[in-house]
Amino acid sequence: MIALLTTYSVAVLGVAVFTFLNLPLPWLLGPIFACLIAAVAGVPLRGIKVVNETMRTILGVAVGATFTPLIVASMLGMWPTLLMIPVMVACIGVLGVPYFQRIWGFDFATSYYATMPGGLQDMLAFGEEAGADVRALSLIHATRVLVIVVALPFLLQAIWNANLSNPPGVPASTVPGGQLALMVFCAIAGWRIAKWLGMFGASILGPLILTAIMALSGILQHRLPFEAVWMAQFFIGMTVGAKYAGVTLHEIKRDLTAGFGFCLILIALTMVFAEAIYVLDLAPPMETILAFAPGGQAELTILALIVGADMAFVIAHHVLRIFVVILGAPLFARWFNPKPPG
Repeated sequence: MIALLTTYSVAVLGVAVFTFLNLPLPWLLGPIFACLIAAVAGVPLRGIKVVNETMRTILGVAVGATFTPLIVASMLGMWPTLLMIPVMVACIGVLGVPYFQRIWGFDFATSYYATMPGGLQDMLAFGEEAGADVRALSLIHATRVLVIVVALPFLLQAIWNANLSNPPGVPASTVPGGQLALMVFCAIAGWRIAKWLGMFGASILGPLILTAIMALSGILQHRLPFEAVWMAQFFIGMTVGAKYAGVTLHEIKRDLTAGFGFCLILIALTMVFAEAIYVLDLAPPMETILAFAPGGQAELTILALIVGADMAFVIAHHVLRIFVVILGAPLFARWFNPKPPG
């Protein structure tokens, strides 16, 4: 209980400091940095898994509520860039596995599942089954999400002058009670149905699909209040930072440094694909960066909502990336390393 209260207090302090210093995304980056510093300093941190997952349903509702018939129709024209997602995942594997194996000395299973830009829980599950170092995987993937989520806001501001202070929605006081109740229903029912069906990313995709159906049918006519999106940012940021709880000096020297170096490779690769798409005039550059950046789906959804990006474009590419990684990870692992361990 003390660790839980400490975690929340540290996260709130992070929001306050970022707000006072007028830094971007205080509700997301504030908790990330505050919990990261506290975790590295040895402060015991913990969260409540069901609460964190519940907060992710807010993102699904927020994105689903933006769907219109025009946006859905536009998805048919995305196939050229969608085809690039499997190519990018393959490039990540070709570069990442030798990087972790030859430079940092990780075994193949750890190197492979540390490389694949899928969901953290999925990669940990696959990696543990393959005999990988689960703690190293956890820290490397946490570093991937942390670095990309922290770097992107500054990149968006520097290159496209994106306004990160826009409230991602309207005040809750302007939304009718019936519409708010419908959003809560979409969040909970969508999550539970998707989880029952075994859908990956159930806490985001389930509410997203159900909310989109409600929005397209005209039953849901309002966007999610910005207070709810701020709350989701707070819990997601706190969760990312708290993943470093209990980190040791040895892990900082090896796992975190290896993860940071790999992030530089990922950012460079993202820029290459974004430049190719821009030159071919297939999609706007800002949306391309948000769609191809191999960070966490929840964190990049937050950024896309705030800067007013094309949500259908961003979400479609992230869903396909995660689908390709989860479906292909065990198959590609056998192809990369045909000799079974032992």
